[in-house]
Amino acid sequence: MVKPTVATSFFVCLLLLSACTQENSANTVPTANNSSEQTQTLRIAAAANLSDVLPKIIDDYKASKNTPEQHVEVTYASSGKLYAQIKAGAPYDVFLSANQDFPAKLAEERAVNATGQNNVAHQNDATYSPFTYARGQLALYSITKPLDKLNTASLTNVFISDINSKVTIANPELAPYGASAKAYLQSQNTYPILNKQKRLIQAENIGQAFQYVHTGSVDYGLVAQSQVIAIKAKPEQFITLAPVSYPEILQDGIVISDSNLAIDFTHYLRSKAGQQHFLQAGYLPV
Repeated sequence: MVKPTVATSFFVCLLLLSACTQENSANTVPTANNSSEQTQTLRIAAAANLSDVLPKIIDDYKASKNTPEQHVEVTYASSGKLYAQIKAGAPYDVFLSANQDFPAKLAEERAVNATGQNNVAHQNDATYSPFTYARGQLALYSITKPLDKLNTASLTNVFISDINSKVTIANPELAPYGASAKAYLQSQNTYPILNKQKRLIQAENIGQAFQYVHTGSVDYGLVAQSQVIAIKAKPEQFITLAPVSYPEILQDGIVISDSNLAIDFTHYLRSKAGQQHFLQAGYLPV
């Protein structure tokens, strides 16, 4: 009587152990995959003018994918500085520039490298082509000088007659918004005067230029329209410059890694939902 009882108990234990093993195995596989997706980090190199609008776009992107825990790291700087970092090997997945030149250079360099490797191109070279995602605007901003009674035609007289005032722009060599600001001042014949009188303050990027004006360190600043919209600036604090008065600010991006997540995010960036954020933030339609 003892042996059958032992054998029966042993057999039952085996059945229970097998069932538990199968259940654990079935639960483990999906959990591991989900964990892998959630822990993949999307690294974005973004022009400084995007610091107000991009976080909202990222939040909506994650909400649309139902992935609130998705890791996204964004580095904001001048487009020229970010381009130099990418050239030096910085591990970004997406580069969102404030102009078209830097992404075009990266695409051209990719094509040259592919040719140098026995014409074996990247498997997704078509995907890694530059794309236009935004069109920026310039604004004149001040918290020390009322601007509501001025018009763009009288700005030249204001800059020249107010000899104690200082004007800031982003570095034209590194920041596309700075290059457009310089072109605007040149068209108004004020750039050489401000430069000669050492009243023109160059910031590293458009974010720093905005801070110089916002803190009252300088009287006037040529900044991004999106920046004054973001802080809900008063009407007397800024003037939106006519888009025809400076070179068009078309902002291009490019995917620079093998990340499918990066490709998916840039598709959302260009979607109707993504573009709506740019329009609300003070950008012009692409």
